[in-house]
Amino acid sequence: MRVIVFFDLPVLTNKQRRQYRWFRNALLKEGFIMMQESVYCKLLLNNSAVTFLKNHLDKIKPPEGLVQVLTLTEKQFQKIDYLVGEEDSVYVNNLDRVVIL
Repeated sequence: MRVIVFFDLPVLTNKQRRQYRWFRNALLKEGFIMMQESVYCKLLLNNSAVTFLKNHLDKIKPPEGLVQVLTLTEKQFQKIDYLVGEEDSVYVNNLDRVVIL
């Protein structure tokens, strides 16, 4: 399963910028990989892990702004069409990152 987090957080004040950086760093510490600015994804093994992660994100989300979570199967994720730019398979679509237990 792939979890994609989209967020749009205000950065008008110093406090809001700190909260933005803190949330972004929290995503990176959780193992998310940046797909685009404010779009991060993570590979998870099953629905229980997805539910646990969603609950965790709900607890750490900033008080202002919008945070959205989308869950896709790996097959759905691989069907992403790149209309502009190039696919960066080093990080996001590389199956070498998959660990089979």
